[in-house]
Amino acid sequence: MAAPRAGDISEQEAYASSLITGEAVALDLRPTSFVMRAAGAAIDFIVYLGAYVGITVALYNYAGIFFLDSAIGAAIGVASLVMCLIVAPTAVELLTHGKSLGKLAVGARIVRDDGGAIGFRHAFIRALLAFLEIFTTFGGFAALVGLLNDKSKRLGDLVAGTYSQNERVSPAISPIFAVPVQLEAWARTADVARMPDRLTRRIAQFLKQAGRLTPASRSRLARELAIESSIYVSPLPNVDPELFIAAVAAMRREREFTALQLEDRRLELLGPALTGLPHGFPKRG
Repeated sequence: MAAPRAGDISEQEAYASSLITGEAVALDLRPTSFVMRAAGAAIDFIVYLGAYVGITVALYNYAGIFFLDSAIGAAIGVASLVMCLIVAPTAVELLTHGKSLGKLAVGARIVRDDGGAIGFRHAFIRALLAFLEIFTTFGGFAALVGLLNDKSKRLGDLVAGTYSQNERVSPAISPIFAVPVQLEAWARTADVARMPDRLTRRIAQFLKQAGRLTPASRSRLARELAIESSIYVSPLPNVDPELFIAAVAAMRREREFTALQLEDRRLELLGPALTGLPHGFPKRG
C-alpha cells in the first residue's frame, strides 16, 4: 500500500477537525479556549450579578419612601433576580446574535453546532442553565463540564446545541521560499518545465508544514517529491531533496510571476487598439 502523501494527510486532518457543510465545504470554525471562555464568563457574571445587587440595594434603601411591605419587596426582589440573571442574558445574546460584554472582551460569539446564528430557544436554555451552573455555584459546575469536552462547552451549550466560536483568529500567512543560497548559481541556467497542478500543490503543502513533521517523515516525503519533480528539471543538482524542491518551487513561482507581468504589459500595449474607435468613426454620447 502506498504511503499517504503530505497533502493528503493535511486534508484528512482538516476535514476531521472542521465543520462540513451540505455542499461538502470544510469550514475552519475554531472554538474559544477554556481560559478565554472563563474570562468572558467572569465579566458577564460581574455585570449581571452587579446589576441585581444594585437593584436590591436600591430597593432596600427606598422601600420606606414608597411604603413597600415585605411581601411586595420580596416579589420585586424575585422579579429583579429573574430579570437580571435570566431575561437580560437571553435578550442580550439574542439581540447581538451570540455576543455579550464578556464575549466582546475576549473575541467570542455563541453559535449553533452547525455554525449558524442562535435563536431564542438557544439563548433561553443557556441563560436558564447558567443560573444553575454559573450563578449558584460561582462557575464551578460550568468549569467542570467545560474541562471534559474538546470545545469547552458548559451544560447550557450541551443542552442547547451551541458552542463559543473564537472570532479573533490571526490570519494564516503562507511562507514564501526563495531559491536556497547553495543553488543560486544552478538556478541561473536550470530549466524547470511546467509541472502537474497536483504535484505543485503537494510541494507547496509540504514546504508549508515541513516544520511540524517528524524528521523521518520529512525526509521521506522530501525524497518522494524530489523524485517525482526531477523529470521536469534539467540539469539535476546533487543536493538535499528538500533544498531541491524548495528551489524548484521558488523558480516556478518567479517564472510564472514574470509571465503574468509580461502578459499585463502586452495588454497595456494593445489597450488603445482594443478600446479605441475605428479610424474616422465619430464619437457619440
